Amino acid sequence: MSSGGSTIVWFRRDLRLEDNPALAAGVRAGAVIAVFIWAPEEEGYYCPGRVSRWWIKQSLAHLDSSLKKLGTSLITKRSTDSVSSLLDVVKSTGATRVFFNHLYDPISLVRDNRAKETLSAEGVSVRSFNADLLYEPWEVVDDQGCPFNTFSDFWERCLNMPYDPEAPILPPKRIISGVASRCSSDNLVFESESEKGSNALLARAWSPGWSNADKALTTFINGPLIEYSKNRKKADSATTSFLSPRLHFGEVSVRKVFHRIRTKQTLWANEGNKAGEESVNLFLKSIGLREFSRYMSFYHPYTHERPLLGHLKYFPWLVDEGYFKAWRQGRTGYPLVDAGMRELWATGWLHDRIRVVVSSFSVKVLQLPWTWGMKYFWDTLLDADLESDALGWQFITGTLPDGCEFLGIDNPQFEGYKFDPNGEYVRRWLPELARLPTEWIHHPWDAPESVLQAAGIELGSNYPLPIVEIDAAKERLEEALSQMWQLEAAARATIENGLEEGHGDSIEFVPIAFPQAMQMEMEPEVPVRNNSTTIANRRYEDQIVPSMSSSFFRNEDEESSVDIRNSVVDSRAEVPIISM
Repeated sequence: MSSGGSTIVWFRRDLRLEDNPALAAGVRAGAVIAVFIWAPEEEGYYCPGRVSRWWIKQSLAHLDSSLKKLGTSLITKRSTDSVSSLLDVVKSTGATRVFFNHLYDPISLVRDNRAKETLSAEGVSVRSFNADLLYEPWEVVDDQGCPFNTFSDFWERCLNMPYDPEAPILPPKRIISGVASRCSSDNLVFESESEKGSNALLARAWSPGWSNADKALTTFINGPLIEYSKNRKKADSATTSFLSPRLHFGEVSVRKVFHRIRTKQTLWANEGNKAGEESVNLFLKSIGLREFSRYMSFYHPYTHERPLLGHLKYFPWLVDEGYFKAWRQGRTGYPLVDAGMRELWATGWLHDRIRVVVSSFSVKVLQLPWTWGMKYFWDTLLDADLESDALGWQFITGTLPDGCEFLGIDNPQFEGYKFDPNGEYVRRWLPELARLPTEWIHHPWDAPESVLQAAGIELGSNYPLPIVEIDAAKERLEEALSQMWQLEAAARATIENGLEEGHGDSIEFVPIAFPQAMQMEMEPEVPVRNNSTTIANRRYEDQIVPSMSSSFFRNEDEESSVDIRNSVVDSRAEVPIISM
């Protein structure tokens, strides 16, 4: 045990006592001062949304209660500058050390580097630890020491590393509290009065907190895991682990999840349980995708802003707020898409198959900018995670080296019968279609008028007609891709002819402004390509999405996209939008 001064353990998205390396190191060093700093303004456009803020509030209360049982408590600070507040806590408590765990999103990487420089300049000892990944990004490289660009190669290397991920650390039995009498806690406000009613419903489905996360993991391993492979494509049942929000907020460590799952894998392998082994491998792939999302964010910190493959910057996105409003309100006329978007707004959760359906519809059928959809997911998902969301939307958009082809459009009608064969999911979230027979539930526009009348449905009135025909969308997508390649070829020719300096990715990136929110009760207007519809006054009833200025997009000369068009192969790995 070290002597002299106490250790500040800076909690962020690691709200747990078990397998928390920074906390464990702090306890070994002596007295501990546990601190959480709430500085949402630092996150810019990625300030946590309503449901995320609700989760943080509950999880912090659970953490504070756990710390008090061990001999200390959590100091909370409200700030607009985490590093300055951290330095203030150091000065008021006389702490000589600051320990924290790594984060890998671009905002945190910059902030953490500044924290180390600022605190070290004041004579404070600063240490940081890996608590969020199986392996650090710089540990997973190819034989030449270079980072991987494809998930399949990355995950294969992870599974064949010469050493296993570290075993999870047990929670401390007792914590010696540092002297913090001169450092009082601030009252943190995570929800407005108008949000409390909606948030109260969340408590009926979720129990945030690190010890509850452990229970959720055990429940999944001993129950749904064995049929995870068989049932995970069913949108109308609880077949996933529901661990992704707990992993995002660090209530459970990925190392613990990994080791618990691998133990089950060994057991089932010895028993010859092929179905169990298949389910384990598929779930481990979900863990791998989460790892890869942080890996890509670390090596390519612009992936939440613009495409990884350079040529996609030339794609002529359809900038239409009418389409965007219809999509986010669940009024596209395609039942599976609309049911998914209604569930998202009501619960903050979506099955990963439905996430793929609604996101694919947004970027391929409606051809809306993918950053719009990613930002809306960020604002509405309980497990909103910048790295994972960026990876998922880049995959859907076809901008990953081993992602899906952008050309293909999945018909929501066929997807409906695939993932919701009996229509139960649609009926739950679209009560206006509840009486429609299963034969027509995923394509009501084809139903005979007598069937619609019997079900109480008037298309175009109480349920919309499709806002775009799939065949027309396919033609429009082909035209847009053709235009993209022409623009890309012209840009390359310009550079090769020496008319502009650069290396293929220096052409000016045209920013796409994020739309303002619109009234919930307004009917979607007829969309026009590149049309900016009139923005109505905001109301609380709308699914409010914060506005974003053009500064959300970087200039192209700040950092080059990876131009690996020629390395894209036909055999592409399945990389779904991540939810576990």
